[in-house]
Amino acid sequence: MRTLVIGIDSGTQSTKALVLDVRRKRVVGAGSQAYDLIPGLPPGAKEQHPHTWRDAMIQAVRAALREAKAQPAEVRAIGVSGQQHGFVPLDAKGEVIRPAKLWCDTSTAAECEEIMKAVGGVKATIRAMGNAVLPGFTASKILWLKKHEPQNYRRLATVLLPHDYLNWWLTGRAVMEYGDASGTALMDVRKRRWCAKVLKAIDPELESKLPPLISSDQPVGTLRPEAAEALGLTEEVLVSAGGGDNMMGAIGTGNTRPGVVTASFGTSGTIYACCDEPIVDPEGEIAAFCDSTNRWLPLLCTMNVTVATEMVRRELKLDLDAFNRLAAKAPVGSDGLILLPYLEGERTPNVPDGTGVFFGVNTRTFEASHFARAAMEGVTLGMNYGLRRLVELGVRATQIRVTGGGAKSKLWRQIMADVFNAEVVTLKVAEGAAYGAALQALWCWRREQGEDVAIEAITDTYVQLNPRETTQPVPENAARYAELQTLQDELSRALRPSFSRHRAWVTRG
Repeated sequence: MRTLVIGIDSGTQSTKALVLDVRRKRVVGAGSQAYDLIPGLPPGAKEQHPHTWRDAMIQAVRAALREAKAQPAEVRAIGVSGQQHGFVPLDAKGEVIRPAKLWCDTSTAAECEEIMKAVGGVKATIRAMGNAVLPGFTASKILWLKKHEPQNYRRLATVLLPHDYLNWWLTGRAVMEYGDASGTALMDVRKRRWCAKVLKAIDPELESKLPPLISSDQPVGTLRPEAAEALGLTEEVLVSAGGGDNMMGAIGTGNTRPGVVTASFGTSGTIYACCDEPIVDPEGEIAAFCDSTNRWLPLLCTMNVTVATEMVRRELKLDLDAFNRLAAKAPVGSDGLILLPYLEGERTPNVPDGTGVFFGVNTRTFEASHFARAAMEGVTLGMNYGLRRLVELGVRATQIRVTGGGAKSKLWRQIMADVFNAEVVTLKVAEGAAYGAALQALWCWRREQGEDVAIEAITDTYVQLNPRETTQPVPENAARYAELQTLQDELSRALRPSFSRHRAWVTRG
């Protein structure tokens, strides 16, 4: 009989599931289910119903099990990765009160300011818990509910994150593990406990609505009967602590010891590194997260990556291959056409009112090829803004392990290597978050069997690079992009006052 574990990644656009054959060290089944955001919401609001994730998880897992030709008794453990920061409010009966406000929801900027003002300002907030309160994080969403929907807030009994909600549905137990919890802006990341000053600024009774914190190597429990039946599995299947998509992506890319840097080019963009000690940015631009292996994961997040490239591709009515061929026709730097890619606002740098700007449009650059390449370059330069800040804080990047849709493009990988001025590598299993969830589930299961196994031993065994796609920077291109980076940074700083005035004008209109 085979030994199988399942990794689930519940994201903003779809849920994916992988079945890993532990002995063969191979993914033997995969499934996915797509979905959309709730349409017609006010500007800045981004929401989904948690039941959407639950139903998609069931469909994705069943599809993966069918492809793997798996028998229920072969599956030993499940790990769940989820989009970070989303606020899932449950009432006393465990029912979802309202749709979840997501990581990309930028409608809570006023609540962020209110919380930090009550704590003593941005610097005091960072001193208190290691992070500022940003619109993407969970804390401001809770205060938003209290202020804007008091009738729903009165019903609030339990605060969960997206992956916590799925764990709760699977096991009947509500908990948070350190990694995902560190992205709530409610936790002191240095001490791994709730931050009393921030909780008080939102609601003195808030701690009673927060679930217990557990370490990342602990199981949540086993499948409850209803979940086992829905998935077609046995009730003995162990559910690991799981974590946020970035924390699981770190495991899935082998980023489990200092020295490795992971970059995810998906809807949003993230770059992060494993550290033995917390790294706190006094300016608050780098998130001082915990990881999901009981260490720390300093992380930068840009909210606009494939959001921007897909917008341009759809407007040009091209498939992915044609889009890449078109972009390759433009020169390095797109003749000075620069995209400031703040289509959904921005988190790093913190520009919640930001909008997208194409700068440098003239008769030479007003070409489809230039707009296609500038979209790739603009979002990569945006991510490099944060990578340079990580370097300033002591993280060294000589190799970047890339995942997500952007990593599939040969042209884009070269742009990444040149912009980052570092070797870029890909992984044989591209779905880093789902694969990381499967590896964490394996780690948890083996520890429950009495093995004293380290997560690094598991990732060293199961995470393999794809040498055919390794990309080295071209020195002259790297120098060219360094100049373009300076221009994009200057443009961003100059336009920030205008972004705020523009947002106010649009809101009035």
